[in-house]
Amino acid sequence: MPAPERPALLILGGTAEAVALADALMDAWGTEYQVITSLAGRTRTPRQPRGRVRTGGFGGAESLARYLVTHEVRVMIDATHPFARGISENARRAGANAGVPRLALLRPPWEPGPGDDWRLFSNLNAVAAELPGAGRRVFLTVGRTELAAFRDCRETRFLVRMIDSPDVSLPVPSSEVITGRGPFDVESEKGLMTEHKIDVLVCKASGGSATRAKLDAARELGLPVLMVARPDPPAGPCVADIDAALAWVREQVT
Repeated sequence: MPAPERPALLILGGTAEAVALADALMDAWGTEYQVITSLAGRTRTPRQPRGRVRTGGFGGAESLARYLVTHEVRVMIDATHPFARGISENARRAGANAGVPRLALLRPPWEPGPGDDWRLFSNLNAVAAELPGAGRRVFLTVGRTELAAFRDCRETRFLVRMIDSPDVSLPVPSSEVITGRGPFDVESEKGLMTEHKIDVLVCKASGGSATRAKLDAARELGLPVLMVARPDPPAGPCVADIDAALAWVREQVT
């Protein structure tokens, strides 16, 4: 992508929060700055934000730092998934090397309430090891790149929800795939789990509202949730909503 004719505001995207942020930045500074959203390209039909979009990785922190300089990026907002630790670390290093202010826009974490049976684990391998004693019909919502952790769960039936239909066979022994993109509602999630006789939900502690309904549905159905604990946020400034992100950008560019 050629260098923009105006200085840029860069969003590392791929989330609903990134799309909303791009809209807000376009409304506030779209005539003064290029608003560029970078997508990793892991889904075939990502939500398209306003402004410019680039697709594909940068190739590491050094390449990202060069991009920041070449494209006259004034600020970088990391609005990637809370579990995208590699991207966030590269963004931190690149911003420091290029002298570009960086902010993390991190959706609020989920908090358990009365009646929730949440069991936290450090990684998906630990979840897979726990499954035989937790349930045999699993609603699995962890993303296609990490399904291999369940390849040895041969006594388990998986209902796997993905954004895109897979191009190859999944590395889980017994599974049915459904596709869907949040936000979801509690009643439809309860109906899905009931229809497929789900007895345990497996997910990551991603936070936010778009996929929270599955947790509420599991509570109402009395199902346990095996959940990978959310990693620590990246070092540096971090906000939880669009308004706070806009206030931070305003401080940097005015």
